[in-house]
Amino acid sequence: MTTKITSAPPAAGLRKESRRRPAASPSVSQVGRPGFAWALPAAVFFALFAIVPLIMVAVLSFMSWDGIGSPQWVGTDNWSRLMDDPVMLQSIWLTLLLTALGVVVQTPLSILLGVWAAGHQRNRAVLSVIYFIPLLLSATAVSVLWRALLDPNFGIPADATWLFGDGNLFGEQATAIGVLAFVSTWQFTPFHTLIYQGAARAIPQVLYQAAEIDGAGRYRQFFHITLPQLRNSMITSMILMIVGGLTTFETVLILTQGGPGTDTTISAYYMYDKAFKGFDFGAGSAIALALVVAATIISLVVVKVSGYDKMRSTMEGVS
Repeated sequence: MTTKITSAPPAAGLRKESRRRPAASPSVSQVGRPGFAWALPAAVFFALFAIVPLIMVAVLSFMSWDGIGSPQWVGTDNWSRLMDDPVMLQSIWLTLLLTALGVVVQTPLSILLGVWAAGHQRNRAVLSVIYFIPLLLSATAVSVLWRALLDPNFGIPADATWLFGDGNLFGEQATAIGVLAFVSTWQFTPFHTLIYQGAARAIPQVLYQAAEIDGAGRYRQFFHITLPQLRNSMITSMILMIVGGLTTFETVLILTQGGPGTDTTISAYYMYDKAFKGFDFGAGSAIALALVVAATIISLVVVKVSGYDKMRSTMEGVS
């Protein structure tokens, strides 16, 4: 006797589910792509406080205006006068000099301190916090501080004449420029150190482990692994240094006021002197526009020459 076993037919609900097609996964273009409305507030803010004032400055650079009456169109008269002005030419040279000093001095210091701060040395966190204190101070506060410390009558030079001579560091062009470069380095090196610290921590440790297996010491690891991996951050830091050097103002205003004479009158301070002291807002606007154009061109040249615009990888130094 044989027993016939028959299986029950699947439920209707199951048959329907088995016939359903899997839901299509969302495309990449539909994920993580916020609409233009999200960027609209920032775009409006940037337009109102950056683009519109820049256009107004560009128009005012072709006018004569003392800040009270109605502006008068003078064409390129402001530009021609500035090109023949020896103080303007000297201010351009001084601006480039201070900018170059900032890049040359701050870059190696920032890299060394940033790589060190990214390590695990004893008391590293405490020392880093102390070193980053200048970041909490404004440029005005820093300038007032060092103006008091370097005062020839009551400051450090007055008690260390064996080192500073008569103590008047602001009486000669060379020493005044040295003070400006030193104060800028003291204030802004911690900021760039912070950039290199974050970049150094992002370097994969496997690279150092492989180098140790191959017998590479710390110096070879630094020059063949760390520095190449910091390439992107180095370019970014240098661009910020260049733009900051071209637009330095508060430090010169408080420490030297462009003196002695006009020996430390950089372009940004000369713009202030022309516009707000000489009531020549047309010439001041021309200087301001020239600084914007110069900073933009130099930044684009640095990006192009360094190949920064061709780097597509999210890893430092990998192109």
